[in-house]
Amino acid sequence: METVFRAATVDDATQIAVLNRDLIRDEGHRNPMNLLELSDRMMGWLQRDYEAVVFCQENELIGYALFRREPDHVYLRQFYVTSQNRRKGIGRQALRWMRDNVWVNTSRLRLDVLVGNTDGLAFWRAVGFTDYCLTMEADLTCQ
Repeated sequence: METVFRAATVDDATQIAVLNRDLIRDEGHRNPMNLLELSDRMMGWLQRDYEAVVFCQENELIGYALFRREPDHVYLRQFYVTSQNRRKGIGRQALRWMRDNVWVNTSRLRLDVLVGNTDGLAFWRAVGFTDYCLTMEADLTCQ
């Protein structure tokens, strides 16, 4: 089955928000936003500083990448492939397509991965990413 990649528009925000909700669940993020809030946030991002690419098969959204261009790198804020479409090379194919078609003049790509997201960490390391920074936090209500 052929995967089609295309630039997202604000008209895609609601569908991307559904995938964003699944991403939050799958990676174990503690974001409490509901679907309407996620959709509004996605719409705002796409209207301002962020761009997105959606991954489709037979006109169904199966993944997306949300990113922002910085002066010296591209910050990849969200990257998601639906669970039933993982381990089929779609993530690698998407990264290759974006490198060749979207991030042509970019030499550095940065992203954040939750330390508990072992599948995500394994994927990013398998496609050539290396650890750069570890952000730490403390829950002061527990001390």
